[in-house]
Amino acid sequence: MAEQRQRYNEEFKKQAVKYVQEQTKTLPEIAEEMNIPTGTLKNWMTKYRSFEHEPVASANPEKLREMEAKLQASEREKQDLQEELAILKKALHIFSKEKN
Repeated sequence: MAEQRQRYNEEFKKQAVKYVQEQTKTLPEIAEEMNIPTGTLKNWMTKYRSFEHEPVASANPEKLREMEAKLQASEREKQDLQEELAILKKALHIFSKEKN
């Protein structure tokens, strides 16, 4: 006997998408929690998502950590360059003074 397909109303779909957007869990985790196929939830996200430019929680937390590490390294490099620039400005000021 064929298994009966589950039907969901529009309001449930919209609420599910809103729930996904509010969570930090991955899409497959939320789909399992809600007992909905991941593909179905992805389709709903495409159709009902209200924040188009908001990224979905990454399914790869290691890539997210890697990107955060790169961002921190860039910030450190930026701070170092700003410090070097300040030192060079002071040195330029000192050496540009006329000697008596």
